[in-house]
Amino acid sequence: MGQKQQLIWDLPALDSLKINAAVYEISDREFWERVGELTEMLSLEGKLVQPVRKLSLGERMKAELLAALLHRPQVLFLDEPTLGLDVNAQVSVREFLREYNQRYGATVLLTSHYMADITALCDRVLMIHQGTLMYDGSLNGLLERFAPYREIHLELAQSVSKEKLKFYGDVKHVEGKSVCFIVEQEKLTRTVSRILSDLEVIDLTVTEPPVEEVIGKVFEAGVV
Repeated sequence: MGQKQQLIWDLPALDSLKINAAVYEISDREFWERVGELTEMLSLEGKLVQPVRKLSLGERMKAELLAALLHRPQVLFLDEPTLGLDVNAQVSVREFLREYNQRYGATVLLTSHYMADITALCDRVLMIHQGTLMYDGSLNGLLERFAPYREIHLELAQSVSKEKLKFYGDVKHVEGKSVCFIVEQEKLTRTVSRILSDLEVIDLTVTEPPVEEVIGKVFEAGVV
């Protein structure tokens, strides 16, 4: 499923689905069973009888997904499936794709610039830069390979100078009593212990670096 619309703009989505059913020689019984199941999974009840032009962008995207899945393909190609959708619609589409994959075992090949799509759906990640395959593996493996560090986010009881904070690691930013450090993974436990011993900490969180930041650095370097 790409960015090109397959549903007929001025007709109800259901009419376009019937055309697809005829093309793929889907029987009437199978057609209504599949439409009913996918309509429920996509929360499109009552929407398929409306002209496509009257549907919201999120509803049109879901209807396009239904049309693409009507013949139950074993391999599904998705190009930016959440492009332009609001946050709630993005989450809804991701949840549907995850459920569909688990229910039918279909292989989903997804291209997206939204890292939330990747982190939510992809077990295997391929990074391609200027025609060269730079990485093929798990998302965790990508982070371990290209970002062997962690971020420590602190909320302190009182402000501390940036010069003093540099003693504990690379200071990413300081905003009042909020501080973020970048620390090499092998030094993480020792650094956290030192911070808790020396500073009056209200809250401390350790996170992985943002995926988009890691990928950006890899593309910027141009090498693996």
